[in-house]
Amino acid sequence: MNAGAAATAGAVTFVWLGMVLAISFIEAPLKFRAPGVTIPIGLGIGRLVFRALNLTEAALALVLIVAVATGSPTTAVIVLTAVSACLLAAQLTFVRPRLNRRSDRVLAGENLPRSTAHLYYVALESAKVLALIALGVTALTA
Repeated sequence: MNAGAAATAGAVTFVWLGMVLAISFIEAPLKFRAPGVTIPIGLGIGRLVFRALNLTEAALALVLIVAVATGSPTTAVIVLTAVSACLLAAQLTFVRPRLNRRSDRVLAGENLPRSTAHLYYVALESAKVLALIALGVTALTA
């Protein structure tokens, strides 16, 4: 990759990675442990935070795609960019709508059992973290 595109791709990738780690793996689980935070309050906060995170992720993915497309990338960079973007798309298309419908029901007062959709989200998020680490390193060293 040319130096400018590689630097842009690396920076965008590691900013994206940092946001995912901070929100998904630190903020999300901790908010429910805070004193006075009920399930409905936590869900309300989580919906706002994840909506903002996902919009930011989509914007970062677009910037990343443009940087990679204009930078004479290696095959590995192309594949890792596609994997990262596809994992985000899967989360937004398949898992988030399910989680939103469930949280709507909980916020409406229904008492529901634990959801397996969260496990799918965490699995996709974990795979995305690994893809972003590999992409960032590959973009900066290719």
